[in-house]
Amino acid sequence: MHGSKHEDGEHSTPELDVRSKAFPRVMLSLAIVGVMIGLMIGRLTAPVERELQQVSVAQDGLVLWFNAEPKLHGEIVEGTVALLFQAKGRPQRGQLTVRGKPVSWRVQDSQEGLLLTVVAARTLQGHWSSEEVSGRWRVQVDLHE
Repeated sequence: MHGSKHEDGEHSTPELDVRSKAFPRVMLSLAIVGVMIGLMIGRLTAPVERELQQVSVAQDGLVLWFNAEPKLHGEIVEGTVALLFQAKGRPQRGQLTVRGKPVSWRVQDSQEGLLLTVVAARTLQGHWSSEEVSGRWRVQVDLHE
C-alpha cells in the first residue's frame, strides 16, 4: 500500500462522498419554507371566530352586534326569552323597559356558547331577527307581554 490512491477498492482508504456538503442545509431550508407556507395557508383558511361586540338597549328590546353571523337557537320557556348563540363574548347584564315595566337581561357563557336570558315579573314573548349591516351582524330582539 503505497499512498492513498483509490485504485481497486481493496485498501483502507474510504470512498469519496459524492454528495455536496450543502445538501443537508438545502433540505433543512426547504423544510422550513414548507412549514411557513403551510402555516400561512392555514391562517388564511381558518374560520372567523364569532364574537359578541356590543349589546344595546332599544325600545322594547335589545340589539346585539356580532363580527360574523352566529348560529342562533331561541326559545321561550315559561315566560322567559332565552337565545343561545354559538359565539364568544364577555358576560354582561342590564335592564330595560317594556311598555313602562322593568325587564332584566343577562349574557353569560355556557357550554354550548353564549346565552342571552331576558326575564321579567310577568310572562314575556319575543321575536328575533338577524341581518348583515355594514359588515357586521345585528340581532334584533323585540319583546312584548
